[in-house]
Amino acid sequence: MGQTALKFPEWSPALVSLDFSFIGLGTFHLRWYALGYIAGIGLAWAYANQLLKRPELFGGAAPLTKDSLDDLMFWIIIGIILGGRFGYILFYMVPYQMDVLVSDPMTVLRIWDGGMAFHGGILGVAVVLWWFAAKRGVNLLSVGDIAGVTAPIGIGLVRIANFTNAELYGRPTDASVGMVFPEGYVPGSTPPAYNWETGDWVYRGDELARHPSQLYESVLEGWLPLLVLSVLIWKFGALKRPGLVAGIFLLFYGFGRSVAEHFREPDAFVNGLPEWLTMGMILSTPMWLGGAWLIWNALRKPPVGTPQQ
Repeated sequence: MGQTALKFPEWSPALVSLDFSFIGLGTFHLRWYALGYIAGIGLAWAYANQLLKRPELFGGAAPLTKDSLDDLMFWIIIGIILGGRFGYILFYMVPYQMDVLVSDPMTVLRIWDGGMAFHGGILGVAVVLWWFAAKRGVNLLSVGDIAGVTAPIGIGLVRIANFTNAELYGRPTDASVGMVFPEGYVPGSTPPAYNWETGDWVYRGDELARHPSQLYESVLEGWLPLLVLSVLIWKFGALKRPGLVAGIFLLFYGFGRSVAEHFREPDAFVNGLPEWLTMGMILSTPMWLGGAWLIWNALRKPPVGTPQQ
């Protein structure tokens, strides 16, 4: 461990813990991870509402009403939960932990035990957007643009929550940014090194200084694309080219995730891949391709609202 390494802050992965043992329900922990999702969805809804109040940003008419946005947000929550969970099962458990599924099939439903895949969540949202647009007869690309600029809010917050949970930390480093995390990572989102009985983080004494890669991902996958896309929308009218914002978001996420994978500790149970390649990079490949196509398709047409000659 380098002399300049920081030690992980001694905070609880839960904002509050409520004791319901008097009615036989035990202790309920309101975790920062859950709050990251809740706050991300709420702020995304608020930002989307501000966009819809300004139809000129879309070239004349907003693609959704406030009521239809409220309906869409409900289904997006379903898409995030189901897509994230089943994405984790499909991408990580089926190839590498099939024995766990066979011995305990109910693990598929125990989402509270951890295991959510960001790529699965994005895929779940994409399916919801396609279904919603087809059902309501709205412009899929414009709705996708709204999702593209608001999704980074939740991503940025949830990556910070990963940090507060001392999970998904980075590879060992001697750099000054290194941080000593409680060791003992196991598949899933619950850090076993936190003692809920005493409220203390458990350090084994042989920990390494590691990159705080969760914070890198928060910036690269969340706050940076949010800033760039917002400038493109409010200053350069990017929403007038349906699909452009969604495409740029996909490229941003694919790029940010691929860069961060060089600093993030690979999942211990994922094996058989070259040292330079990770599952996160593989799953980001469709995002690169889809984002490039959306940008090309958006730029080959005139902006919405452009007078015809």
